[in-house]
Amino acid sequence: MKESPIWHPFTQHGLGEPIPTLARAEGAILHTSDGQQIIDAISSWWVTTHGHAHPRIAAAIAEQAAVLDQIIFAGWTHGPAEELANGLRALMPESLTRVFFSDSGSTSVEVALKMALGYWLHRGEARHSVVVMDNGYHGDTIGAMSVGARGAFNRAYEPLLFDVTSIPFPSHGAEQHALDALEVACRKGAAAFIVEPLILGAGGMLMYSSQTLADMRRVCARYGTLFIADEVMTGWGRTGTLLACEQAEIEPDILCLSKGLTGGAVPLAVTMASEPVFDAHRSEDRAHMFFHSSSYTANPIACAAANANLAIWRDEPVMPRIASLGEGQAVQLNALATHPAVQNPRQTGTITAFEVGEGSGYLSDLAPRMLALFRERNVLLRPLGNTIYVMPPYCISSEQLDCIYDTIREVIDDVT
Repeated sequence: MKESPIWHPFTQHGLGEPIPTLARAEGAILHTSDGQQIIDAISSWWVTTHGHAHPRIAAAIAEQAAVLDQIIFAGWTHGPAEELANGLRALMPESLTRVFFSDSGSTSVEVALKMALGYWLHRGEARHSVVVMDNGYHGDTIGAMSVGARGAFNRAYEPLLFDVTSIPFPSHGAEQHALDALEVACRKGAAAFIVEPLILGAGGMLMYSSQTLADMRRVCARYGTLFIADEVMTGWGRTGTLLACEQAEIEPDILCLSKGLTGGAVPLAVTMASEPVFDAHRSEDRAHMFFHSSSYTANPIACAAANANLAIWRDEPVMPRIASLGEGQAVQLNALATHPAVQNPRQTGTITAFEVGEGSGYLSDLAPRMLALFRERNVLLRPLGNTIYVMPPYCISSEQLDCIYDTIREVIDDVT
């Protein structure tokens, strides 16, 4: 059989692992070209919220594609973007008054970092350092890698990455250590602190308290350090509320959103900023403008999909679905926690996670073994090293959830 010319992400092609072909998807089920039905237990890399091929979102995409597919957004605008910006203003924290469009989570982070540094430059203050949290992950572009954990993900690109100040992850019992480190960095004049609220995704689904998140926000405010909330993964209900920041009763200076912004149907991202951040760039001097864009900024088709997503949030009982999924996840995790190989079971909202045996990082030999066994059993789970996590779309049925956890038990038994 002829080898495909495709170079897949996060795939070691030298291992010759099978790569199934998907033909279609509906709800929480993926259908392969050879007739297999696979339960999507991780929302296709955390993006699909309401389910695959949601009729309202699909119809909005089709309708918009026949009217206006793409237009330059520098100096021009269009209805779907205006509708979406106003919709986000109504839904998101009141202090986030400005909406900047981009096309991926990584890019939304790049935008946020550039906004923060531009803010201080145009104010005439020499603040350049960015504070990050150990084990964080914010994307795979250069700026996003720079503010993420250093390791296997980015070792080859180390010469390109800029220096940051890291604080420890606020693990249970060590929260004050992290807060003290953040205070030291902010006191020295840090420009910004970027964090994944409540749960660090690719870093191993590490979870910390809403109280700690609130405390970190207060430290930043005390010293004027801009607080950037990367809610690319945690937003749109994943943690049990629309935004994870809601649970800490805080509002960031800059907010990054993507993934569930369109229900996961097509790529789109926004970086929302407070009025002071916008005003620092507003000037009669053209040299003070915000120098960032991409060819597909505010693509009308993507904006239409996002508007359909916002309509679903307004019209349908999304939060009750999320609450029900969270309850179902809790029941399943509690039952699984009795397994002798399950370590550190934890949950935030609709997300559960645990380790199988003792940890050995992202490149654990357990990961490809478990991945293959999940694939054989028609469940899409993609362990982070020896960390298994479950993050399904909100439409998943109780029977499908039962199947996911039954499969997890079988696979744990096989590998241990």
